[in-house]
Amino acid sequence: MKSERTKILFVCSRNRRRSLTAETVFQDDPRWQARSAGTEAGARIKVTAGMLGWADVVVVMEKRHKERLGQKYPEALAEKPCVCLFIADDFEYMAPDLVELLRERMREYFPATD
Repeated sequence: MKSERTKILFVCSRNRRRSLTAETVFQDDPRWQARSAGTEAGARIKVTAGMLGWADVVVVMEKRHKERLGQKYPEALAEKPCVCLFIADDFEYMAPDLVELLRERMREYFPATD
């Protein structure tokens, strides 16, 4: 049976705090399949064209992440919805205030998120 869950790729710079936290928080949501990656060379998991192709929606933490993806992978990102949560790199992995902010920002773009 084909999954009806939306595939979301969370992206930040190094995939160690913000996007990894988002993947962890939302991976068990029955509406989504969540993965994460980073745009920088030293990222824990570096974003690829294949990952962008997999995703139904790309969620970036900062505007510069979207710009970098657009420059490096223009074809993969061309018709793909890309949402920016505007979350600065001011948090540690799974920090309660980061989790709360992620949930709040995701609710704005994806109603019924908890």
